[in-house]
Amino acid sequence: MGKVDAAKVGSLKPKKKCCKSTTRCVRCPVVIHRMRKLDTSDMSKKELSKALKKARAA
Repeated sequence: MGKVDAAKVGSLKPKKKCCKSTTRCVRCPVVIHRMRKLDTSDMSKKELSKALKKARAA
């Protein structure tokens, strides 16, 4: 899948099951749910990447 734009993570289609690995994958339902909860419209690129990193941390 390669690098994914942090702003587009909330609009991705999640996988069926959560992988529960130490660093969750980008398409994990948990990560997508955490990113959708944030108001990403007024965040800068740096803030978005930090939010994605925090959402992926298990």
